Formats: sequence, structure tokens, C-alpha cells
Amino acid sequence: MSDPAPSPRSLAEALRARDDASLAVLLRSRPDLITPVPTDLTQLATRAGTRASVVRALERLDRFALQTAEALAVAADPAPYGELLRLTAGDEGDGAVEGALPRAVALLREQALVWGDDDRLRLVRTARELLSPSPQHPSPTGLGPTVREATSGMSPGRVQEIVAAAGLPSTHDAVSAVTALTGLFTDRRRMSALLADAPADSLDVLSRLVWGPPYGQVTADPAAHLRWLLDRGLLLPTTPGTVVLPREVALHLRGGRAHRATEPLPPAVEAAATHAPQVVDATAAGQAYSALATVEELLKDWDEGGPAVLRAGGLSVRDLKRTAVALDVAEPVAAFWVELALAAGLLASDGEADERYAATPAYDEWLEQPPQLRWAQLARTWLTATRTPGLVGGRDAKDRTLSALGPGLDRSAAPEVRHRVLALLAALPPGAAADGASVLARLGWERPLRGPQKGEDLRGQLARWTLEEAERLGVTGRGALAAHGRALLGLPEPQSRARAAKEPAGPGDKLPVHHHPAPAVAALSPPEQATAAATAARLLAPLLPEPLDHVLLQADLTAVAPGPLRRPLADMLGVLADVESKGGATVYRFTPGSVRRALDSGQSASDLHAFLTAHSRTPVPQPLAYLIDDVARKHGHLRVGAASAYVRCDDDAVLNEILADKRAAGLRLRRLAPTVLAAQADPAALLEGLRAMGFAPAAESAEGDVLITRALAHRTPPRTAPEPVPDGPPVPDATLLSAAIRAIRAGDLASTAPRKQAAPSGGELPRTGSAETLATMQAAVLTGEAVWIGYVNAEGAASQRVIAPIRVEGGFVTAYDHTADEVRTYPLHRVTGVAELADE
Repeated sequence: MSDPAPSPRSLAEALRARDDASLAVLLRSRPDLITPVPTDLTQLATRAGTRASVVRALERLDRFALQTAEALAVAADPAPYGELLRLTAGDEGDGAVEGALPRAVALLREQALVWGDDDRLRLVRTARELLSPSPQHPSPTGLGPTVREATSGMSPGRVQEIVAAAGLPSTHDAVSAVTALTGLFTDRRRMSALLADAPADSLDVLSRLVWGPPYGQVTADPAAHLRWLLDRGLLLPTTPGTVVLPREVALHLRGGRAHRATEPLPPAVEAAATHAPQVVDATAAGQAYSALATVEELLKDWDEGGPAVLRAGGLSVRDLKRTAVALDVAEPVAAFWVELALAAGLLASDGEADERYAATPAYDEWLEQPPQLRWAQLARTWLTATRTPGLVGGRDAKDRTLSALGPGLDRSAAPEVRHRVLALLAALPPGAAADGASVLARLGWERPLRGPQKGEDLRGQLARWTLEEAERLGVTGRGALAAHGRALLGLPEPQSRARAAKEPAGPGDKLPVHHHPAPAVAALSPPEQATAAATAARLLAPLLPEPLDHVLLQADLTAVAPGPLRRPLADMLGVLADVESKGGATVYRFTPGSVRRALDSGQSASDLHAFLTAHSRTPVPQPLAYLIDDVARKHGHLRVGAASAYVRCDDDAVLNEILADKRAAGLRLRRLAPTVLAAQADPAALLEGLRAMGFAPAAESAEGDVLITRALAHRTPPRTAPEPVPDGPPVPDATLLSAAIRAIRAGDLASTAPRKQAAPSGGELPRTGSAETLATMQAAVLTGEAVWIGYVNAEGAASQRVIAPIRVEGGFVTAYDHTADEVRTYPLHRVTGVAELADE
């Protein structure tokens, strides 16, 4: 029977004993460890123990795994598994903890935060320093220092006095005295007997310190009940006027528990109500269509150039308010829509001297797509964007206001939180709307905060905003994840959806609590995201309303669109009439100004009559026909051109009327001829002024032709959408992981391979003369053996390599490099030295 493998003596040895699959799991969960790829496993272990990497790993632990690490930080080093179990489950035991602890320990081992066998568990030194109790950084457990740590600066005589007061025999030195005192405090039977004689006030003091903080203040002449505790070492002085409750005493009073409340299981995500899946999908589809209409309205409103860009970037508060009024939404909602348009690449600054926001050319391409594809693009952008509209109006670290479209709104955790919230919704039965508080509690368990926090944490805020934004965008309906929302995550349609559709629960029903974790949803690669978005669009398409090709004209100069209109009809009607109200049906109002706008765009009166006749299910009302003919009769009667500007009209009586009007004083008109007036204003101002006076002038070119003023949209130059800000290094794919592990293994082979001559100390490269280097290389070519070399590349970076020389000629050696796992050629003058490998 073979002997069991020896326990590893270091983290590097523990990593060396892992197989490639285990190393891949480590590198995937902590991608910062291969940025750049370590040269060997020793360097990997060193990097895994750096403060920045350990802090990042601890922040990604769930609550119970973190509590397990905190318990190990207050346990002996190394600690057997049994001691860790007592610290987490207590003296009386806890079945849930006993069942969950192996998983937590395995997770900590997997992430290289814990190493060693079960009888010698060791927390990585940096993690122990971060989680161990200290006066400057209290432990999350609320425990204080051990008796040995608290008495380290105490005089031997005082230690002996404490031992005697505690009823222990005196010892020959302070070390054995502290050991005896520790043995007393860790013996449950003897400690219970000692505390049975304690005054009630003394026990009250201990009860106030037992769960932390363990420090208290005393006067120079403490009261009798405090003196009783100090004499027996149940309280130990740290600094003048400050005492601490030793860790061993606190653990006895706690029943052996390191934490007041151990949470081995994640809190359940509860369903507040459930609806028929068809109702959820239909509601979400309605929201999705409204989202498209809102984005279109936003960018159409900015067609001729949107708000100015602030000097520091972003929208001003006034412009955001105007946008909110135009969209008929609250300001935070308006901020969401403008941010979504920016992230999707539909909106950007134009880059002009007078910089303004406007739609991009990509917006025109977006408009040409079917509605379901337009929604899929918006939803995919929202799911992966790091810009966080919920922060608008808040303050940054320098107490500056965060503005919409401005800098400082990126939060790298946003995509992960959105993805996780939707995954938790997906774990509920079809049609179930999650209780928001339970979602926040679950996320708090999965990624708890370390240290004291004030107010709601960022992940909690992101989760709340995700629930609101998903409903607003149509990913969810009535709080439940829609079918196209599931597809957006890359999840298949649940088999139980059809069954749930046949047996819908009542709107007030609560679903049972599920104590199992939600299924993990892996982050999708860009090609997978595109496939998921296409599937979501396919599921959404039949749920969207079919665009209409008609309106209902009414005698009060309005037109009612009973649903969404086809694009050519909607565009033309948007020029010919003004939107008066929205909702399930859109009401358009015809006015002289709107009709003149259509005539200015090149339409004639007969064109407008034909358009309305073709697209109205009701006859064209006589008042509307009269309005069009009346405006068309006056349209173009006056002509405005550039002199600075001039007005010409065949009817000199009209010009006389203009000159006599006091409102024309600002235009500074004068008669050049019976039918021509000159103005000091530019043509655009002259047109506006005359229209304000009730006339309907038309602009003309230098040749005297009427200028057709189409509503040409202002567009920015081509722009790329903002790139999301990554949350640390990206998770490596399988190809990169395989290459990295192969390189690390090969480098480890080179650094640990036995050599015939002693390796230089301190990891130095081998040093041999040029003649000896050449002779050793040539001998290795003849024997086919591998050798160990030191090599300095063109950038001056030194490395150790194990190579099998194939040929040596012209000052170069061609060899199979075991470190790189390929054949390479090296200049001999860059080889610092060579050594033969040991036979074994």
C-alpha cells in the first residue's frame, strides 16, 4: 500500500499538485492572475497572494464562504477541519452548516485562498491579515485578540497574578502561564465553573462585549465588578484606559460560534404574485413597442440639433427637464432613454464648434429595421452597458453633479448585476413576479459587503434600477420575465410554460419559497449575445402590434391613429399635423402652421388632399379641406430672398400693409420698387418675422425659384457607441486558458528541473563562458538530451528555459523549447549560460 501524498508546504506546492482542469477553474475565477501569464507556478502563487488580488477575490465570495474565511482567520494556523466546523456551527452543531461547509472550503481552495489538507487548513497570509481582528480593523466576527496576543506586552508578575486569581497553580515562566490561562478559557466545564461565581454586573459587562466590538473603556480605579474581571484575565488591558475581551472568553460565551448569525444557505427569491405567461408576454411586448416609440420621439425632437453639450460634457439640468417634458416622463426616466440611445450608438455629440447632441447615421439604419430587431438592439445594449442612468443627479467623489450623457456614469458592475437579477427572475416559475426585497436580499448574500457601510450599497441600487428598467424596456411584464427576456439571456423556453398557461394562478397568489440556488447563467460571448438577441426578436415579433396604414379624420381638425402607423404614413402625418395626445391611440391636430410646414416641404395642396383621401377611413372633413386650400392660397404669395434679404410681391397693397405694421419695425424694411422691399435681417429671420405677422411667405433661390425646405435631419459624423468599462481583466476563453496553463507548466518544469550543477542562489541565470556554452550545446545535439539555459531577449527580459538542441550553426542554436512547447532559434550570444539536467 503506497504512502499518502505529503501535505503541501506552500501554496505553490499545492498549486503544483493540481491538475489542468483545477488550474483552469482558478484562472477563470481570478482572471487577474494571468494578466500577464506567470512564468511558473511559484510566480502564480505569489501573485495569488498579493493584496489587490486577494481583496478582489474576497469581494466575490458569497456570504457563507466569506464567513468561513473569517472563521479561519480567527482559528489556529494551521487549523483542522474540526476546529473550523466548531467555529461555524458552534458547540451544539448546525445541520445546515455541516452540509454547506465542505462546499465553502472547496470554493476557498478552488480560488487559492485556502490551501492544505483538511487536517492543516491554511488561509493565505494576505487574507488572514485582512480578516484577522486588530484595533485598527475590527474583525467582522466581532472577536478580539487571543490571550497570548493580548498579554504579549504584560509583565510576567502581572501574568502570574492573573493565573493565581483564576485559581490556577503558578508556573515557572510567563509563557507557560499564558498557556495555562488559555487552557482554562477553552475548557467549557472549567470556564462555566469560573463564571458561575461572577457577580451579576460582571456578567452584564461580558454580555455587552461578547458580540463586539470587544473593546471597552475603564477608569484608573475600576469598579469592583470590573476589577473582578480584570483580576481573572476575563478582561485584559491593551492601552491605558482600554480593555479587551480575549477571543477565547468570547467564544465560550458564544457557544463556540465565530459569528452571531451564520448563513449557510442563500435566502430564497420569493414571488409576490404570478400571472398567466401570455399576459406577461403581451404586457412586455406593449412596453417594448412604447420603448421604440419613445426613442424615436426623442431623436426626432433633436433632428435639427439637440441640446448643447456642457463644457464638462453631458446635458444641462434645464435641457434634461425640457426633454422630460417633451417625452412626458419624469426626469430620471428621460435620463434613462437618452443614456440608452447614447449606449446604442444612436446619439452622440456632433463635434462642431458649437457642440450639440444629435442622432448619428446609425439611427437612420436602425429606423429601417423591423421593430423586433430594433428592440433587440436596445435590449442587448442595455444588458451589457456599464453606463448607469440611475446615478444622474447624484454626486461624484469630488462632489460634482453627475449629468446625463456626461462623464462619471460608468459602473463596471452594472452588466453583471443586470444579468444576475434577470437570472434570478428566470429561476421562478413562468409568469411569476419576484418580490423586490427578496431579490436584494439574495444579491446581498451572493456578494456581501466587507466592512461598515453607510446607506444602500451600489449593487443594491443597481438591482433596484434593473427591475425598473427591465419593466420600462419590456424585458419583463408585470414584474415577471417575459419569454423574449429569457431568450435574451440565452435561456431555453421553460417546459412548464405551457402547463402554467393552462393553470394560471390568481393575481394575488404567492408562490412557495424555493431554497435552492438559482441556476447560474454564464456570461455570453459577443457571438452568443447576437444569437440570443436574434432569438428574442423572433419571439417578440408576433406579439407586437401590426402597423396601420390609415387614420380617422374628424371634423374638429384632428386625426386619430388607432394604433401604430407605418413609417411613411407616420412621417408624412408628423409633418402635416402636430401630435396632440398619445396613448393607445395618437391624436394629431391640423393647424395653419402645420399645413404650411407641409407646403414648405415641397407638397402642393392637391398632394395633401390626395394623401388624406388615400389614408383616411373617413371622408376628408370640409373644415380640413378649407384649411389646406386657404393656407395654400397664401403660401408663396410673398417671396423672400437674400439682399441682405428682400421681399417681393406682385400685389403692392400687401407690401404697403407690411410697411404700415408696427411689428415690422425690427426688420428695418424699405421699399426698393413698387413690388420689392429690402430688409436688414437675414432671410431666415425675415421669414419668421413675416410669419409671426400672419403672412405665409415662401423662400426663393437666387434664380427666383421657390426653395423647398424639407425637414432634413441634422446628423453627426459616423460615431461608434461607447465601449463598456470592464470590471477587471476579461474572463479568459478556453483557448487562452489552455495556452496559459501549458506555458505555466513548462516554465515550472524549467525552474524546478534537477540539474547536475547547483543552481545559482536567488533564482539567478546560469553563467558559463562562450566556449563552454558552445561545447555543451554541441554535445546535447549529439546525445539528444535537454539542457537548462539562461536567456536574455532583445528587450532585456531574462528567463530560464529547458531546451533540446537540434542543431548549432552560424552563431544560432535551433532547439525544441519545452517552456514554449515549440521549436525556436536562439542567438548564442544571448544565452547567459548552460547546465546539464540531472539524470533523474
